[in-house]
Amino acid sequence: MSRGFVKEGDQEEVPIVIPRANLPDGVTNYVTPNGFEELKQEHKSLIEEQKILNEQASDTNRVQINYLTAKLHLLEDRMNSAKIVDLSKQAQNEVHFGALIKLYKEEENCHCQYQIVGIDEANISMDKISFLSPIAKVLLNKKIGDKIILKTPMGDRIMRIDAIEY
Repeated sequence: MSRGFVKEGDQEEVPIVIPRANLPDGVTNYVTPNGFEELKQEHKSLIEEQKILNEQASDTNRVQINYLTAKLHLLEDRMNSAKIVDLSKQAQNEVHFGALIKLYKEEENCHCQYQIVGIDEANISMDKISFLSPIAKVLLNKKIGDKIILKTPMGDRIMRIDAIEY
């Protein structure tokens, strides 16, 4: 039917769904076991929320239901492409995906730590960085005692790897 014959009030709002973190084409979607559990929990929560909205008045909740459906599709696509990395099989003396790295920042004379994780579980406030981030790329394959140089717009930052844990 042509949109010309539909009342203005009948037009349904199209929900805007913010896409998940960008995973470039051709890049494997690596995920830690904990990260995959978080994705499964998010999926369960979205399903439960959608069920509640459906049980209420589904006509009045159509936009929210459509929004949750779109979020679920994005999440399911990400979960289906996930490659869970067994951290116990990583070389324990080198920095690889899943490693928790303790660093000493020479210029600031302080310590920090980061865990290299998948793009969906990256959260800098929890010291979790994406394996695609510049610092993760510099850290990969390094060992305890190695110094890394991270190039930033404010100049080079030199850090030493003090510990690697999985």
